[in-house]
Amino acid sequence: MTAGINRSATVTGPASGRGRILRDVTAEAWTNTRMGVFAGYAAARHRREFPTYEALWSWSVHEPDQFWSAIVEFFDLGITGLSDNVVTGSMPDVTWLPDAALNYARDALRRQGPQAAVIGLSQTRAEVILSWDELRQRVAACRAGLQRLGVRKGDAVAAYMPNVPETVVLLLAAASLGAVFASCPPEFGVRAVVDRFGQLEPKVLVASDGYVYGERVVDRSGVIAQLVDALPGLGTVVIHEYVGVPSGISNVLTWEQLLGTRGEIAFDDVPFDHPLYVLFSSGSTGRPKAIVHSHGGILLEHAKALGLHNDVRTGDRFFWFSTTGWMVWNYAVSALVHGAAMVCYDGNPNHPDPMELWRAVDRTRVTFFGTSAAHIMMSAARSLDPAAELSLGSLRAVASTGSPLPAEGFEWLDDHVSRTAHISSVSGGTDVCSGFVGGSPLVPTRAGELSAPMLGCRAVSLAENGDELTGEFGELCITAPMPSMPLRLLGDDGGTLLRESYFSTFPTVWAQGDWVKFFPDRACVIVGRSDTTLNRGGVRLGTADIYGVVDAMPGIDDSLVVHLEDARGGAGTLVLLLAGTAIGEGDRSAAGASVVSEIRQQLSPRHVPDVVAWVRGIPRTLTGKKLEKPVKRLLLGARPEDVASVDSLTSPAHFDALVAWAREFRSSR
Repeated sequence: MTAGINRSATVTGPASGRGRILRDVTAEAWTNTRMGVFAGYAAARHRREFPTYEALWSWSVHEPDQFWSAIVEFFDLGITGLSDNVVTGSMPDVTWLPDAALNYARDALRRQGPQAAVIGLSQTRAEVILSWDELRQRVAACRAGLQRLGVRKGDAVAAYMPNVPETVVLLLAAASLGAVFASCPPEFGVRAVVDRFGQLEPKVLVASDGYVYGERVVDRSGVIAQLVDALPGLGTVVIHEYVGVPSGISNVLTWEQLLGTRGEIAFDDVPFDHPLYVLFSSGSTGRPKAIVHSHGGILLEHAKALGLHNDVRTGDRFFWFSTTGWMVWNYAVSALVHGAAMVCYDGNPNHPDPMELWRAVDRTRVTFFGTSAAHIMMSAARSLDPAAELSLGSLRAVASTGSPLPAEGFEWLDDHVSRTAHISSVSGGTDVCSGFVGGSPLVPTRAGELSAPMLGCRAVSLAENGDELTGEFGELCITAPMPSMPLRLLGDDGGTLLRESYFSTFPTVWAQGDWVKFFPDRACVIVGRSDTTLNRGGVRLGTADIYGVVDAMPGIDDSLVVHLEDARGGAGTLVLLLAGTAIGEGDRSAAGASVVSEIRQQLSPRHVPDVVAWVRGIPRTLTGKKLEKPVKRLLLGARPEDVASVDSLTSPAHFDALVAWAREFRSSR
């Protein structure tokens, strides 16, 4: 088969049935995957039977005390002070293991030996490999250095650093002390960093002086100087000399000086709900939410998610392409909890060509590879064929997140990456630093679908009146607590913002804001954010269906769909913005007509846009999210400065061009 998208693949969407089964459950999955072994362990431990994933999931959400206790025992987590009542209360006022003592870093660093623990791939320097012994030694030295700087339990340590082993060391050292960690990648501008770190008042800032992106050297010394001025409560600045440019800042330490004293590995016990790190929302429409996650919540949730759903084992190599500004980076660090090596990657994923990440997977013998739906669809659209060019013999699983993976993306992975690797599309969020629905080795994998609610997560679709829906679209909701739900939001005294963010739709139910349909077997499809789904004359349609078609079209680099409602209840105006550098200006009309034809044929006439426009580029947030809601507000006349913070966008120039186009669009209506 020629590399690219299989055009005969079943398309999941309103105009079609369900995708074909790519991976069915085998009898061996109940004995040779960690989830299968866990099911047997839990059945024996609690004298129950779990013949299906449905039975295991139902037990996990209806008997949370038994389930989470079994997770602690099965993974031998270093949590003391366990009790029969693991979780009490109702959302959002929930208490987990009030008498427990633990430290996330202790579980992440319990392995020793010469085997690889962290592998750093970079376009700035040569490959770095830290063994378990070396990782422990560097964390111990970094811990000692932070202590010399006066860092104590509860203090904030901030990293303005790329996805490199040093950032992992810093997180674990801070965690070992009970300090609170937060990170931003060095591509973030001053405003974006200050909007985040300014909420923390960090005692120590560790900042990389620059980085190489492809062949371009990016000097960040000037940005660091501005950060020092903009963070008046900052105690000490440590320069991570990555490209070797002078910082121009006085009274700073280097990374080598911070780690200059040999220390002993140690871990301070903290309560279950002690803050571990702060993650930030995208901040596309204002100051980002600062979401506080706990030692216990992250340890429990990531033991389950990586260990069972991702089937991560001792000796594996776990690679999820990310920057330090996306929750996936924090998630990937927890591969260490399972004895797997974490693969870090810093640089342009398309340099020297779009095969780069697939080559990285091959040469580092990755067993689990996670990436974005956009990267998979780009690989397909450019007719890449990794399986034909590379071995990929170690690869057991590929996962996608960031947006729903269309059926064509599943089919391309099956055709051109691996016929045996487990494929999963995952939906979760920064809010819980994990997934709500995703893959499982104990359920079939269908093209275009998220296979199941994750264990311990009672994910359902609810109608506006609160009724649970099956076979119909509704709001994705979580009706029982998850351990990694936020402790709080910084600056949110009394929890008002937290309640408004997640519990305003249903007072004791977490509403995620996604528009979802669950099938009778609990697999589901997500078609976009519930506040940006398309209401065409009373019929709600999902943006993901349109993106699934458009992203597969040759020459289309990116797209964005917004719907402007008709106040009189009509179909409104559906706007499709396209960007594609490979398509010349004279060919855009024909390319746009081809896109419209494909949408009509693969989806329905209701999905056909009323306006198709070409723009220079589609700006996204620095964490890769599409700006559907902000652009909709822009088209309705909102001021650009009220719509998005340009420092939180990948391309301010593209946003400026979009602002100009929106002005013309409004004047022509």
